[in-house]
Amino acid sequence: MTTTRPSGDPLPPRPAEAHALEVARGLPGTRIACTTTGRGQAASALARERADAHVTAWFLDLSQHDLAIGEWGARPEQLTAVCTADMPPGPYELAVVPLAKDGEAELSRDILQAALVNLAIGGQLVAAIDNPRDTWLHGQLAETGETVRVRPAQGEKPHTICYVVEKTRELRKVRDFSCEFMVRDRERLLKAVSRPGVFAHRRIDPGARHLLNAVDVAPDTRVLDIGCGSGCVAIGIAARDPSVHVHAFDSVARAVECTARGAAMNGLTNVSVALEAAGGVPDPGSYDLALANPPYYSDFRIAQLFIDTAWKALAPGGTLLVVTKQPSWYLEHLPQMWRDVAEDPVKTYHLIEALRPSSL
Repeated sequence: MTTTRPSGDPLPPRPAEAHALEVARGLPGTRIACTTTGRGQAASALARERADAHVTAWFLDLSQHDLAIGEWGARPEQLTAVCTADMPPGPYELAVVPLAKDGEAELSRDILQAALVNLAIGGQLVAAIDNPRDTWLHGQLAETGETVRVRPAQGEKPHTICYVVEKTRELRKVRDFSCEFMVRDRERLLKAVSRPGVFAHRRIDPGARHLLNAVDVAPDTRVLDIGCGSGCVAIGIAARDPSVHVHAFDSVARAVECTARGAAMNGLTNVSVALEAAGGVPDPGSYDLALANPPYYSDFRIAQLFIDTAWKALAPGGTLLVVTKQPSWYLEHLPQMWRDVAEDPVKTYHLIEALRPSSL
């Protein structure tokens, strides 16, 4: 049976975040940093309960940041929401980090390290995960050399476990999780950089490779890279001709940072980058080519946003090029508004090309 949330009722936190919040409520601290597996419920609750606190809710994804702000409603002055590539610097007295058992392991390590680095000596980290039989998170925390206190969930069938670590000294080693790698585009080797949480970390994604190989751009072409990830496609195209301008955007703050860094590393001045979750672009209606590599494992909500963005951005007669593993949705939906929709299979991927008509 499907249940719906009554209109106006706050969205409850996911189990790991609810457990972390429960434990954090029993710990002192007025300077608090929180991450989230949902809509920032732990940060919101702690800010509302501690009038003398300053709570920072840190997001990597702007879409998650915006959804949380919408969920919070009237926000207390002591609650700040930020979407940045790195946790805003402390020192914090309390850090609350809920994690998902199916989350990206390297990203989880990065976030845990950031929380510990930014804690004051004597500050406490509360970390929870939605796996009552967890050993992985406990092991990561134990490697710091600090004492790890276990806070099991209450109830007959626990779904989570929580740990508390008090920081007694600075970390002996702070790991750099970023990765510089090389990308070949035709006869040229280009530098790229990625970080945990960026698509795709440590490599060029095969879909992005097919997209890059399929593109030829004329001089002075204006290109839009929708959901740029680490920026391999944007950098590759921009490096072919300095008269081409590429505008790349992503909702993930680290993706924007990595794309900008990659462009700078290759000496490219014809790439602009923006943090964007709603599909806004500068000078809509002026682009000649829009490129997209949307998630193919979702319900196509993001794919629809990418398509709508391309429609608004492209000049009449402009071209949309999408790479996907699930072409059926595009072949069914694009012909309703786009013309000359074509499919080109490439190994396990499909390139979908469509033209924006001059008028409907």
